[in-house]
Amino acid sequence: QVQLVESGGGLVQAGGSLRLSCAASGRTFSNYAMGWFRQAPGKEREFVAARWSGGSTYYADSVKGRFTISTDTAKNTVYLQMNSLKPEDTAVYLCAANPLGSYYSTNYNYWGQGTQVTVSS
Repeated sequence: QVQLVESGGGLVQAGGSLRLSCAASGRTFSNYAMGWFRQAPGKEREFVAARWSGGSTYYADSVKGRFTISTDTAKNTVYLQMNSLKPEDTAVYLCAANPLGSYYSTNYNYWGQGTQVTVSS
């Protein structure tokens, strides 16, 4: 079992920055792929960024160049640094973990509760 707890969401003006954190406990953190997804009201959950267990990182085209995923193995924490935020980035952001990396939310076994990010124009 892996338990995930997100934090760091909030309200920010367009152009601003936020850093989300996802603290993991349970199984060995470094053996898992960690992903960030988001879900806006009335929309499907979408891939944002992921870090495979081997260290490779992947981003959705909509956030590439603005968001950065990173991990602190000692703290069992994965971060999502979000810069140049836009109103369309408004959503609940969820952290997920899985032994194998994937762009698809259905392939992730473990999920946090989510943290709200609201970007005002």
